[in-house]
Amino acid sequence: MLTKDPEIETIDNDAVNPRMWVSMYADYLYTYASFRINNEDLARDLVQETFLAALERKEKFEGRSTEKTWLTAILKNKIVDVYRSRSTGPAKGADAINADDTDFFDSNDGHWNDQHRPAELGIEQSDALENKEFQKILKACMKKLPALWFSVFSMKHIDDETTEMICRELKLTSSNFWVIIHRTKVNLRSCLQKNWI
Repeated sequence: MLTKDPEIETIDNDAVNPRMWVSMYADYLYTYASFRINNEDLARDLVQETFLAALERKEKFEGRSTEKTWLTAILKNKIVDVYRSRSTGPAKGADAINADDTDFFDSNDGHWNDQHRPAELGIEQSDALENKEFQKILKACMKKLPALWFSVFSMKHIDDETTEMICRELKLTSSNFWVIIHRTKVNLRSCLQKNWI
């Protein structure tokens, strides 16, 4: 039941229906988690933990968002906890960029240098990310990344988190963050070009 508030519409807590969560949101939350975690069993566990945490905090749900958004926010926090536990600090050698790959990016603006610009992957159309075959290869390439790199890349480019938040949550310096992002891009580029093109 909706109650009108001059500032915001809220949902009465009695309208929150945990009995419907699995049928309404389990598939969505599982897909959300499995893409970010790249581990199906862990993704299932995180969805179950999300439902349990939401059930325990049902009274705190203020209705300022939909149930789906609220459950996704809980799941997102659990995923960040996984990233944090997997990423116990900078990856080996993440302090400095290798001499071999310094010429991939322009040191002034961070964009690809022309001679190293990635080739088109053939997915440039508007629905490119919905291409299941490409997603499968991207997931396989991401799975090859070290845990810290995977966490940083996922938080930055999938969840669109700020650099400051990522550094704070994963206890990274700004320079470590940028080195990791750089190396991740180079590795993903190489893997995609070998397996997709």
